[in-house]
Order: sequence, then structure tokens, then C-alpha cells
Amino acid sequence: MSVRVLIIDDSPTMRAILMSRLSNEPDIAVIGTASNALEGRELIKQFNPDVVTLDIEMPGMNGLDFLEKIMTLRPTPVIVVSGSTQEGNEVTARALALGAVDFYAKADRSGGLPLDDHGKLANLVREAAQVRFNNRWPIAPRVAVQARRSAHSDIGLIAIGSSTGGVEALQTLLAEFPEDCPPTVIVQHVNPRFAPAIAKTLDIACPARVQLAEADMPLRPGNVYLAPGGDRHLSVGGPAAFYARLRQGDPVSGHLPSVDVLFESVAKTVGVRAIGILLTGMGSDGAKGLLAMVRAGAHTIAQDEATSTVFGMPRAAISLGAANVVAPITRIAQHALRKAA
Repeated sequence: MSVRVLIIDDSPTMRAILMSRLSNEPDIAVIGTASNALEGRELIKQFNPDVVTLDIEMPGMNGLDFLEKIMTLRPTPVIVVSGSTQEGNEVTARALALGAVDFYAKADRSGGLPLDDHGKLANLVREAAQVRFNNRWPIAPRVAVQARRSAHSDIGLIAIGSSTGGVEALQTLLAEFPEDCPPTVIVQHVNPRFAPAIAKTLDIACPARVQLAEADMPLRPGNVYLAPGGDRHLSVGGPAAFYARLRQGDPVSGHLPSVDVLFESVAKTVGVRAIGILLTGMGSDGAKGLLAMVRAGAHTIAQDEATSTVFGMPRAAISLGAANVVAPITRIAQHALRKAA
């Protein structure tokens, strides 16, 4: 059965280009196009598409409000069609935090709009069609954090890995971290162009400071460090004083940066004093690394299926016996901070 796609974009040219990039795919069918949110809403009601591509920078509408309504009233896999401006990057980061499952750049690296994108959009559509929204949770709930670190805390560092649906999950998780949380490092699979805007979006939600990791940066309490992406893996050095290591390399477990690389470095450097958290994502990156952490004596947590946008990464870790705890996203901070208290 074909994946049924709805295209929402105010530009007739862009709608035609997106259609052309999908039209020759035998397993994908474009069931309609819309030029604004009102048309899009009616077509979503009428056709119940498997995947929606959404330009959220359309004039005359608030694309973020429309996306939030989609995710609240009729959760549907949405691929954000993004421009290349700094403002566009920030809007895309907020859209990912609202539940968009992926993003697609309108133009190639040269700024052109070729008809052939070598199947990139089609592959994103196929991956998005695998997403199944189960129980939704309030976006970035603001709750009082009862578990606080103390001067005698034995937890030296928290390491987190996430992929598809991860920005939304991270926003929810980090909203419950206290200002004096243990140093926290994150690998989220994302285009490096959006990493600064995602760090900014997460910083707004998190009482602690969220920033991009830099090479040899000391990892201090009250700070959360996001991998900048690109061609470098993020790992943790130590053991006397923990610091961020950014090193070039090949993809590991299909990704650069890789969650496995981060987790394995934490297992080796931090060991029993670490907490590992594996969130929603496609594939299995992070599963072997989380197993290395649990074998090193760390406390490990995997997001449950009900609140995962894609259960692939947590499922792989659970199947290996790498998760001490399996919990919904709204309870993971509580489990982690109880250990850190």
C-alpha cells in the first residue's frame, strides 16, 4: 500500500517541485496539496494522510500554531519544509520541539531548487510513515522538581541519546531538570545547521543552562551540553575532571555524531557514577553504548513505547538488557534525579 502524502506550501512552485520529487516513487502517492492552513486542515480531515509536509514559514498564518493543533487534535507525522535563513532554522527547531518528526531543506547546498533530490524527500516520507503516535503528553510540562542534587551526590554525569521525536522529548525531559543538575551531555541526531537553534529552544525550557558542546569544554553542574553535529563525534574525557571531546570520524551505528560513541566513552570514563538515558528514535544507535554503561555499573533508563515517537532505539536497548528502568517521558527525570539526589 502506498504512503499517502499531503503537501502544504503557499508557493505553487514549491508545491510542484515537492510533487515532482515524489511522483515517480511507486510506494508514495501525493493525495492533495494545500496553499494555507485552512485548506490543509480540511484536506487532513477529508483524507487522513499518512504523512504531511508543511512549510511553516508561510505568510498570513502561524505555522507553529497550526502544527501544534495537528499534534494535539490529530497527531500525524509531519515533515517540516525549511528555508535556509537563521529565522527559518529557529522556527524549524521550535517545530521539532512541537512534535514534527523531521525536516527537509527547500534548496540544496548551492541554494538551488533542482527537481531531482536523489530520493531524499522520498526516504524521509518512508521513515515518517513508520511513526505511530500513541499517548501524547503535555508539551514541556512545568512541574516542581523535588529531587535536588546535594553536595554528597555520587552522580558525576548524565548522558542522553535521542533521534526521531527527540527534540520534543528532550524539551519535556529537561523542563524537569533543576538549575543545579549534574553535568549533562546529549547526542540528538539532527542537521548541524539546526543545532544552535535547538540548543536555544531547549535552553528556554530547561532551568539549567543548555549550550552547544565545544572541544575540551569542562563539563560543569548546572549545564547541559548538546552535540553540535557535523562531522564530529561527542564523547567525554576525564577522569579527574570531565570534559567534552569532539573528534572527527566515520559514522558509527549509522550516525555522526553517534549515541553509541557518547555512551561508550561515558561507560569508560564515568562508570558507576553515570546515568544513561535513551529516548525515542529510529534504528538502534545507543543500544550497545547503553549496555556498556550498565555493565560499567551506571544506572540506565529507556523511554517507554507509549510515549516514544519511534520505539526503535529504546526497544533495541531493552532487548539487550541494557535498561535498568523503562519509563514514560514524563517520569524519566524523576527516576534520574532520584539517583542524583
